[in-house]
Amino acid sequence: MIEVHEGESVQDGLTREVAEETGLQVTGWDGPVYEVQVVAEGLGWSLRAEVYRAAGYTGELAPADPDGIVVDARWVAPEGWTSHFDSAHPWVREPVVAYLRPGPAGPERLFRYRLDGTLGNLDIVRLGPP
Repeated sequence: MIEVHEGESVQDGLTREVAEETGLQVTGWDGPVYEVQVVAEGLGWSLRAEVYRAAGYTGELAPADPDGIVVDARWVAPEGWTSHFDSAHPWVREPVVAYLRPGPAGPERLFRYRLDGTLGNLDIVRLGPP
């Protein structure tokens, strides 16, 4: 999640946050390439994320996480990327996999989920298109 400052575009906020947390300077963005919506009414929260793809960058990967949210940062070979998502929540894993391995009709653009239950016992339901 990024915080967009007043007067800052989404892309400017993304560029700033990526630089702060990875040391990389993004030179252009594509997107949003897909959107994720998650609703957990019983827990009192919802999530909406627009996902962008960095079209280019300069610099070296040097993670520095002032917010304490980055759990891993590394370059991954194409043949090994899927194992990095094995333990991720479905609303993270499924959209990334679908984006990197689009079906014959092309990549999906909207991923919607509903979470039912409590933190220790969640039922995650993938919803169809609106």
